[in-house]
Amino acid sequence: MSTLVIAEHDNESMNIATLNSVTAAQSLGGDIDILVVGSACQGAAEQAAKVAGINKVIVADNSVYSHALAENVAPMIAEVAAGYSHVMATSTSMAKNVIPRVAALLDVQPMSDITAVLSEDTFKRPIYAGNLIATIHSSDAVKVMTVRGTAFDAAPAQGGSASIEAVASAHDAGISKFVGEEVAKSDRPELTAAEIVISGGRGMANGENFGMLYSLADKLGAAVGASRAAVDAGFVPNDMQVGQTGKIVAPDLYVAVGISGAIQHLAGMKDSKVIVAINKDADAPIFAVADYGLVADLFVAMPELDAALS
Repeated sequence: MSTLVIAEHDNESMNIATLNSVTAAQSLGGDIDILVVGSACQGAAEQAAKVAGINKVIVADNSVYSHALAENVAPMIAEVAAGYSHVMATSTSMAKNVIPRVAALLDVQPMSDITAVLSEDTFKRPIYAGNLIATIHSSDAVKVMTVRGTAFDAAPAQGGSASIEAVASAHDAGISKFVGEEVAKSDRPELTAAEIVISGGRGMANGENFGMLYSLADKLGAAVGASRAAVDAGFVPNDMQVGQTGKIVAPDLYVAVGISGAIQHLAGMKDSKVIVAINKDADAPIFAVADYGLVADLFVAMPELDAALS
């Protein structure tokens, strides 16, 4: 039994989300290899080789993979994956785009967002926005899945000395091309990796009022998120959305400001270690999952909290 973990990276460095999949793979036992598919991605490969518990790092370095187009990357992964019993990738937007294609190429059923490994062929995953946990059994020769990062601790990034092997194959489907990208830059922590997250909802009233959250976040070293309602209203960009259709977070502290607690939002943050809710509606569903709740007008409470931390 052996597991292939798909590395997420920007060619220069590996995304720490990959480490969560490594931990999930360790639950299975057997050898664990990491596949790095990219262009001029030696930096990411060397970083992957240092991860504790890794047998070897396989590198597919070719210009056709420079922008990680799923149509090109999926055949490369499928080619390598044929020799493994399990294929895992942390459930990010990249993995959600690529892994189903890999499963289709291997003619197997993909499993998404697994949260527990019970045995080599049995896993758990949330359904119905996390209100139920399904136990799934797979009889496929190759088990292909995405891993919910918040369900597994990150494996140690140092301590390993895996060998690095190159594969020469290049798959250019020729059916898509990279046009451009707009990358959001922030000095604050990345949302899914932050220890503290402060999120705002429709109760913020407009995008300018998110400035109150940014100010508090800068004092606490926190990331800033938002509910789908706030994103749909145009208050903030969609890369800040926390929830079932956004990013899944599980920080040490989650502060929900002006968020009612719709089921799809709870699905994205209810695994947080401590949840604090500020809402003027005492009957808001968010209070049902909050460890600490403050029934108050956020436009009064937030400036007071900010001043207390100054």
